[in-house]
Amino acid sequence: MALTRDFKETVNARVQRDSEFAIALLDEAISLFLNGEPETARLILRNIVNATVGFEQLAIETSKPSKSLHRILSAKGNPTMDNLTAIFNVLRKKLNVDINVKTTVIYH
Repeated sequence: MALTRDFKETVNARVQRDSEFAIALLDEAISLFLNGEPETARLILRNIVNATVGFEQLAIETSKPSKSLHRILSAKGNPTMDNLTAIFNVLRKKLNVDINVKTTVIYH
């Protein structure tokens, strides 16, 4: 029987050793939010938080309770724009990146 590694452990390890992967995940989360898939975006953000700053440090840096942040970044979470902005800013600083959103307008 083959041994398998937990998905969260795999993502965590990859984010910690590959900053470009972490940045790509953050970019994907932003794209998903903007394209109407907030549930998946929140779960990706949860993985990034777990692999980088952790929820306790995120709570300190955002002045939000850790439990609230866990709820916000759950599949059923309902974050405000202020909370999302605070989370993105912490992750952006941690990953040392600027967030540049590019949009494509499609005319029908």
